[in-house]
Amino acid sequence: MKDKIDNKKGKTKYIKIYEKIKNDIVNGVYKKGEKLPSKRITAQENGVSVISVEHAYGLLCDEGYIESRERSGFFVVFSKSYGFMKGESVEIEKISEQVEQSNLPPFPFSVLTKTMRRVINDYGENIMQKTTSTGCAELRTALAMYLARNRGIYVEPSQIVVGSGAEYLYALIVGILGKDKTYGIENPSYEKIEKVYKMQGVKCKLLSLGAHGIKSGELKNTSADILHVSPYRSFPTGITTNASKRHEYIAWTNQKKGRYIIEDDFESEFSISSKPEETLFALSKDNVIYMNSFSLTVSPAFRVGYMVLPKNLVEVFNEKLGFYSCSVPTFEQLVLTQLISNGDFERHINSVRRHKRNSMKK
Repeated sequence: MKDKIDNKKGKTKYIKIYEKIKNDIVNGVYKKGEKLPSKRITAQENGVSVISVEHAYGLLCDEGYIESRERSGFFVVFSKSYGFMKGESVEIEKISEQVEQSNLPPFPFSVLTKTMRRVINDYGENIMQKTTSTGCAELRTALAMYLARNRGIYVEPSQIVVGSGAEYLYALIVGILGKDKTYGIENPSYEKIEKVYKMQGVKCKLLSLGAHGIKSGELKNTSADILHVSPYRSFPTGITTNASKRHEYIAWTNQKKGRYIIEDDFESEFSISSKPEETLFALSKDNVIYMNSFSLTVSPAFRVGYMVLPKNLVEVFNEKLGFYSCSVPTFEQLVLTQLISNGDFERHINSVRRHKRNSMKK
């Protein structure tokens, strides 16, 4: 590593080491197959503890940038080839199990009812007011701050669109990008994705999954213009993309003008990693539409989702779909605003993550 870690900045030491090594790997300072310096040497070079380096290397392993080889050390496995990864001919033999959602701690009902009463008292009749087509400013501002804190996504509130669930937002995306586009979908995937797109009158291409995401050969040869993926955990397979595959997706968008990725980030909040999961949006803010919802984190009864548009699509949305009314009641938007702003939302997420960690230890 050429530059020493600056320990005066706000991030924890192991996160800064993680980011520095990750950038070195992506930029080719460390190439695929090369061995990283030992944890002790890296710690000495950067003036940190071996434990900090151990945490950083662990994150790099989790995300698929490096791997640990017994008695040999840590080696780079990330490939930024743009030629699309080889060795994916093995079919998925077994569909992995999804996390049993019924076993996760539910959002505290007492917190929810207390927040609802507070919103009614604070806003009064204003909860009956209509919001703009993109949702109320309070919720979009709270979401922008939350995404910066927890997802590594830094955007303006004007880039966020609130709608009544993922299926509704899929339809809006077709309205933005056009019905003349072909949409590439993971195969297998959540069945409603294909159904909604076909109801909108667009052509869909099913792209088979390999061990780390859509198979490289199919991605390279597809006629799709838009790619709809769930990088964190695809349903129903449970497949998570590794670092090489995420960068491969971004490379795919850069090969032809007008290509976009729809990043469906359902369930990522409940990752047990000690840092936010790396998003495609954070890798390419110009070609990715980020999506998430509150159906798992709060309740399926809260039919509220949101998407983050690249800046180049904000004006397109306003011109084509600005006449739409927001499909989420103002009251529900303000309740979610309060839950995010006062920390109750993140406290619940942290509680679920602790529960999952403890369950894995048993």
